[in-house]
Formats: sequence, structure tokens, C-alpha cells
Amino acid sequence: MKRIDVCLLLEGTYPYVRGGVSSWVHQLISGLSHLNFYLVFIGGSRSFYQQQHYTLPDNVVGMETHYLMDKDGLLAPRARRGKKSAFSLWQNVISRFKNPEQTLDGEHLQGLLANLGKKHGLSYDDFLYSERSWDVIVDLYFQHAQNQSFVDYFWTFRNIYSPLFTLVKVAENLPPARLFHSISTGYAGFLGALAKQKQQVPYLLTEHGIYTKERKIDLTQASWIKDRHSALDTSIHKKMEQTRQTWIDFFEQLGRTAYDQADSIVALYEGNRQRQIKDGAPADKTGVIVNGISMERFSEAYAKRPQQAPKVAGLIGRVVPIKDIKTFIRAIRVALNSEPELQGWIIGPTEEDPSYVRECELLVNSLGLQDNVLFLGMQNVAEILPKLGVCMLTSISEAQPLVLLEAMAAGIPCVASEVGSCREILEGMNEHDQQLGRCGYVTNIADPNQASEALLALLEDDQRWRQMGDNGYRRVQAYYQEHTMYERYQALYEEHLTWQE
Repeated sequence: MKRIDVCLLLEGTYPYVRGGVSSWVHQLISGLSHLNFYLVFIGGSRSFYQQQHYTLPDNVVGMETHYLMDKDGLLAPRARRGKKSAFSLWQNVISRFKNPEQTLDGEHLQGLLANLGKKHGLSYDDFLYSERSWDVIVDLYFQHAQNQSFVDYFWTFRNIYSPLFTLVKVAENLPPARLFHSISTGYAGFLGALAKQKQQVPYLLTEHGIYTKERKIDLTQASWIKDRHSALDTSIHKKMEQTRQTWIDFFEQLGRTAYDQADSIVALYEGNRQRQIKDGAPADKTGVIVNGISMERFSEAYAKRPQQAPKVAGLIGRVVPIKDIKTFIRAIRVALNSEPELQGWIIGPTEEDPSYVRECELLVNSLGLQDNVLFLGMQNVAEILPKLGVCMLTSISEAQPLVLLEAMAAGIPCVASEVGSCREILEGMNEHDQQLGRCGYVTNIADPNQASEALLALLEDDQRWRQMGDNGYRRVQAYYQEHTMYERYQALYEEHLTWQE
């Protein structure tokens, strides 16, 4: 195998899942074609990731995939005691997960690499079946959850900590690389921390969203976790259900460990950099590199932009809950009262969450929008943008959406919810940028009435529509071009690679 310059650690994204992060990864690899990349994909279960959606560039020299929830070859249960020293380390590590502000340090990670999954350390079978493992769970239960279901606690414990065995095994078998780069914290970030300790080479971290915050949103809304508060407890101050809290503690520790071990930490905009620092990232390691796009790719779309706004609102993105497609559908319903010819196009993949897609389809039917709201699936974004009057984004969480930059490069105004860096994209990140003028409207999250009002304000005034479209074009040209992003990453890689020459 050729020398590996950069080993990318990817969780639940490229090349198996379409979306903004995957597009960015593909763009980064293609743009830095003089470097050799190796890909490590981490997913939940093999059944979720059957089709590769991207053709790997020639400078990808290898790839491996791992599934954290698929377990093969376990021994049958039998009585076993477990090694005392290994479980002493294990208890120490677990205590940090119960107290995430105390980060797992290099010594802990080296201990995990030396013991986890080892026959003479803490084997996976010892974790599942040994008497010492049982003692650890019972002790933790009485310390943290004795008023809740022990059965729930037992299975939560097993499900949460089992992936650590897989991650340690992956880290031990990675090919030599000059540096590791994870595109999130979470499991990929924790693998980056382990890989750094194993190979003693630099580890970089780029976050698009804030992984830990997004997991908290997911877990807070998760219906598979049943709240089991006492029926007599009607206090608004009752604590979060223990299972949710245990998962949140786990992801907080993964995030803090990744921050602690990373040599450089990149955010897409200043707001997220501040959030990383608040969540435990050392400020002197952090920096901002904004997304960039190819103006050339959208030059034809910009040239084809009509004189008058097409009565079409387009939402370009995956049909998943975090994109809040339902608010877009409801906004179209409200706007139709004033603009009866309006079309709402949902443009993006639908295979990731079929149940949510079905909920959206039912909402369209229940509101009588079958002729006005269309699911178009994947489309060539550069070709469809000139057909849109407004690009809408109703997400409940984003970082720096590429789709807004792409619409702006095509001269299409946008309406976006108040998430991530949407406001600074549409209104300007600093005083000089703001002088270019706004290129759309920012609305409250999950507010279809406000989204509808902003949509109509653009569609009903062609002069305003073209002016905001031109403002966006100039903003992308000035601040968000891909060559700038490549230069920044090239410099960052060189900073950590040159000492190895």
C-alpha cells in the first residue's frame, strides 16, 4: 500500500450516506489530490449501510469499514471470575464516564489499548459474563440509579460500553499513517484519540455540527427510551431519566477525550468554536475554517437565473427529522393562501429514515398538498437551482450548510432557521461583510408562519428577489470559495506533517 498521509476517521457518513458532511469530505480529498488518504468508516449496523454513494478519488489508497453493533463469534456464557487488575482499570475508566468533566487521559487510553479485548486483560467475554463485571454494574447501579429499573440499567450499560471493545480493536490494527483526522467527536473522535496513543502521530479534529449537542437533542427526543418517573412525582424539577442521562454522559466523555487528545480542533464558524471551548476544548488548539464551494460549478446556474422569481420554494437536504421537513410542508400550506400557484419541492435522499419520510408524506396528504408539495429525490443541485425562487432550510440543527452557499452562488435568495451560522451566512459575519447586504431571511426554529411570511416577501417583490440574490453571489465570491478552504487545510496538514520529514 502507498504511504498514508492522512487517515480520515468517519462516523455514519462518507461514502455510504449522502449529505453536506459527505460532500465536504469528498471535496477535501479531491481538492488535496497530492496527498494520500485512507478511510476508516464506522457505522452502527451493516444493514444500514449497504450502498456506497460516492466514487472514491484516486488518492484514496485504502478503506476499511466497522460496525459497532454487529457482534460475531461470542463464546457461550459460562461462569468466570475476571482478572482483578483489568477490572480495576475498567472501574477507573467507567468512573470518568460518570463524571465527564474528568477527561480520560493518555494513561487511561494506553490502559484500554493494553487490556480491552485481550485474553489476559479484560476480554469481551469477561465483560459480558464474569463475576467482576457483574460486581461493577451492581456497584454503579446502587451509586447512580437505585430508584430505577435494574434491568434497564443492566442493558443500557452493556449497550453503551460494548463499542469501546470494537474501537480498541480497530485502533490496534490501523495501518501506519502520518496523521489522523476525524470529522466529528463521538466514536470517530474517540478512535482518533486511541489511534494517536497507539501510533504517536498527530490527531486533528474537524466538527461540522457539534456532535455532543446533536446527540443530546436525539436522546432528549428518543421515544425508545421510556421515562419511568414515579407517577406521584409531578414536579417540573424532576431529573432526566437515568438511561438518557447515562447516554449523554457517555457522549460527553467521548467528546472531551477527543478534544483533549487532538492537536488541532477546527470549527466551521466562531459560534461553534466558542461552543467547543465551553464543552472542554482547550482554546489554544481551536480555530475556524469556513466551508468553501466552487463558483465555477454554479456559474451556468447563475447565468440561467430568470428575471422574475419562479414560484417554487425548494428544500435541498436529507429527509430526516433534524431537517424538520414538516415545518417546510406547513410553511407551504400557509403561503398557498396568498400564492395559490406556489410549489414546494423537497430535493434530497429519502432512504435514511423511511418512517420519517412516511410521516412527511402523510402530512402532505392530510393538508391536501399532493399537487403542491413534491418529493423529487436526489437531483443535480446546479441544474435545479435556477428553477427555484427561494432555497429554504428549516433544520433544527446545522453548522454551516453548504446548500445555502450553493444557492447563493446561483443567485437564489434563501430562508433559513436560526441555527448554526445561518444568520452570518445570510446577513454577514462582520461589519465589512454586512455591507454587502442580506441575501435572505432568518426565521425562528419550527415556525411555519414566519417561514411562510419570509418566503412570500421574496416571491412577491422581483426587485428585492434579484437584489438579495446578487448580494448572496457577492458574499460567496468574497468569503466562501473552495480554494481558500483548501489552502487552510493544506497549511494545517503541513504544520503537523513537516516534523516527520
